[in-house]
Amino acid sequence: MGPGHPECPERLDAIEDRLLITGVSDALEHYEAPEASLADIELAHDRLHVAAMRGMSDRLNEELLAGGPTYSQLDTDTSINAHTWKAALRAAGAALAATDAVMAGEISNAFCAVRPPGHHACRDKAMGFCFFNNVAVAAKYALQRYNLQRVAVVDFDVHHGNGTEDILANDPRALMVGIFQHPFYPYSGDHDPAPNMVNVPVPAYTRGMDIREIIEMMWIPRLEAFKPEMIFVSAGFDGHREDDMGQLGLTEADYTWITHRVMDIARRYAKGRIVSCLEGGYVMGPLARSVEAHVRALADL
Repeated sequence: MGPGHPECPERLDAIEDRLLITGVSDALEHYEAPEASLADIELAHDRLHVAAMRGMSDRLNEELLAGGPTYSQLDTDTSINAHTWKAALRAAGAALAATDAVMAGEISNAFCAVRPPGHHACRDKAMGFCFFNNVAVAAKYALQRYNLQRVAVVDFDVHHGNGTEDILANDPRALMVGIFQHPFYPYSGDHDPAPNMVNVPVPAYTRGMDIREIIEMMWIPRLEAFKPEMIFVSAGFDGHREDDMGQLGLTEADYTWITHRVMDIARRYAKGRIVSCLEGGYVMGPLARSVEAHVRALADL
């Protein structure tokens, strides 16, 4: 994104360092993220959008070799550089590889520490730091590749996952449950959602115990009724009370609780199958601690 941008490489460094120094990393299986195929990306995105992203990347590579511009601005807070294309393919590829590993029984669940994030990427548009929708691509892939009948997406980022909603709305094979600050970027999710969308907008400064109660009342009955065969998580940690990207009041304990509730549903209906992908979280300390809490819960540590 360029110097000084909150969606920075240091985010993944902070996560890796935290998992190493706490010993959590030693308990995990580690996988390198492959590049997703264009055919798999196009399960969730229009071919013209994918071609536009590739074309911009190729042009920036040529300009970089000629000593020209390094970045191209897509919107006020989202830019692309010569390496974004490969990074975005690997971010989606991580979710796909995790889906394969979980479905094969190699691992019980997975957390994908990826950049760029994905849940704002719509079927035909990049926005909000996102280029391809990692979770939506993986959810569509699981439905097609493994002939699953029902997949659920859980999104607890501080921002509404408008891109995931755009891609999955009105697909009876998918259920999306999300809780997000509102009114807040991207200023969506509160008006006439599709029947398979459980959107829960909450005001700024909502605290963790209130969010737990809302999840218990709004998410859990819908997930239980839907009986998903696999669950995908858009794991955004920018709702942490110390993250100034938003104004919610979540803590590490809340992320542990949410993860355990999702795992309860997964154990009952989905053979424990969960693939979680990093979305937001922009202050290094709380981001790293929150990911640790999430991964500890997933790994039963």
